[in-house]
Amino acid sequence: MNVSLNGFNSKAATFVSASAEKGAPVALCANNTVCSAAADTPFCGVCLDSRDGYATVLLCGYCKIPYSGTAPSVGYATLASDGAGGVKTVSSGGRSVLVTDVDTTAKVIGIIL
Repeated sequence: MNVSLNGFNSKAATFVSASAEKGAPVALCANNTVCSAAADTPFCGVCLDSRDGYATVLLCGYCKIPYSGTAPSVGYATLASDGAGGVKTVSSGGRSVLVTDVDTTAKVIGIIL
């Protein structure tokens, strides 16, 4: 039996996009506007799609995202944007998420926001 968490508790919203890139962590940077999250900052969600000046952002649910630095362990972890379209483990100042799976070869993790 295969396990799939896709679609679990998914909640997304559409924002104006200042610089959001598909698959990358984003942060609010102005009223109702998201941008790619700067390095070492918490992120509000992950950009599912960006076009025509708007971005659909996953605010809650499961997604896969690249990580940099030391691989997080499965379980709850505090993550922040790495500033390069992925996330990294931080001791403080990040966002607590549930890491469900870690692929150290591809440097991708599955998280529940």
